[in-house]
Amino acid sequence: MHNLFLGNEIYSIQAPVESDLEALTHSFSSRLRQEGIDLRRKALETLQINVGRLCNQACSHCHVDAGPRRTEVMTRQTMDKVLSFLAASSIPTVDITGGAPEMNPHFRYLIQRTREIGRKVTVRCNLTVLFEPDQEDLPAFYRDQEVELICSLPCYLQENVDGQRGKGVFVKSIEALRRLNRVGYGRPEAGLMLHLVYNPVGAVLPGPQDELEADYRQVLGEQYGIVFNRLLTIANMPINRFADYLRRRGEYADYMATLRASFNPDTLERLMCRLLVSVDWEGNLYDCDFNQMLGMDLGGSPLKVWEAPPEALAGRRIRVGEHCYGCTAGAGSSCGGALV
Repeated sequence: MHNLFLGNEIYSIQAPVESDLEALTHSFSSRLRQEGIDLRRKALETLQINVGRLCNQACSHCHVDAGPRRTEVMTRQTMDKVLSFLAASSIPTVDITGGAPEMNPHFRYLIQRTREIGRKVTVRCNLTVLFEPDQEDLPAFYRDQEVELICSLPCYLQENVDGQRGKGVFVKSIEALRRLNRVGYGRPEAGLMLHLVYNPVGAVLPGPQDELEADYRQVLGEQYGIVFNRLLTIANMPINRFADYLRRRGEYADYMATLRASFNPDTLERLMCRLLVSVDWEGNLYDCDFNQMLGMDLGGSPLKVWEAPPEALAGRRIRVGEHCYGCTAGAGSSCGGALV
């Protein structure tokens, strides 16, 4: 049996039967061939920009391996080249991530220029960054730039959040959400989108997204007076810091077995890698942020964003690895939450 985490309850799912074991030893690319899928990018809908690995936190599940001592930070010169690529394209959305992207000294410049080009901006915020020096006005800045926020809150229970992200993170996160609510985020009448991100605490799959969202609304609303727009459930990816966590606990093989056993071909059509391209802090191109962290570039040419006409990226075959089971297990997982 394998465990599925839903809120603060754990449910069991059936482990693969013996006849399935041979199939589970196949690579992800072999599984795609079995499904008759040639995984290629469609027309680009999102340019995802990772502006660096510097972060004010060092979470145990972080696939970026971000933290306060990381020195990888995108320069303004590189940003300008990325912006030139964006302006030459018809990509409607820019998704800014990190690290804590707000800690890049040119972060606000990137948002302002992107908005001037006329594109929507999404920022992945860890919430506690609002308490860093010179960041107190972030809620107002986000409001004025009409930024869509995707904020990490891996559980509505303090013990689980602090265990995964560090002591005191939950209390700061709640206060940060209150500040965002006060400027209009999460309130339908304001039109300022505030989404929360749930990821399991440990080596289990996320529970059903709609059920977890209902739990979040009830607890955060009743206990803290917090409102938000959507909850996105994301599986922990077995790479970098979370992979190290699994290996230390002797759980890596079991977690991979759970992901493989839970493979869902219905997720393949909506995988985020089919609709976006990822750019790292040096301007290199990847099929997704997870491939970026594993150093799996696009392959072939071009490899730098300033070498790539936007139209050259559509239709390219996507590079895959065993970590791709993390996006295709159960209801699926992506930067936008569950897929099915």
